[in-house]
Amino acid sequence: MTGPAKRDVERVVIGILAEQAAMRPEDVTLVATLEDLGIDSLGVVETIFSIEEAFDIQVPFNANQPEASEFEIDTVGSIVRSVEGLIAATA
Repeated sequence: MTGPAKRDVERVVIGILAEQAAMRPEDVTLVATLEDLGIDSLGVVETIFSIEEAFDIQVPFNANQPEASEFEIDTVGSIVRSVEGLIAATA
């Protein structure tokens, strides 16, 4: 993977999610769902914007049809993997 190192992507994504959930990053696990973190649909949209800004990528996510999106938001880990994939695709 070029660009940000894999651990850096994980750290930044967790930081964004922790901020959105008003939690400490160390309390956010890769298996947690957004629901576990208390992040609602507006929070998801804000999180997507923050991820796009942090990594200078375009996230293919439709807030009106999240289940139809190629960007997986099931768990923190799936979000990290989706971001890594988008970064790799732009390299």
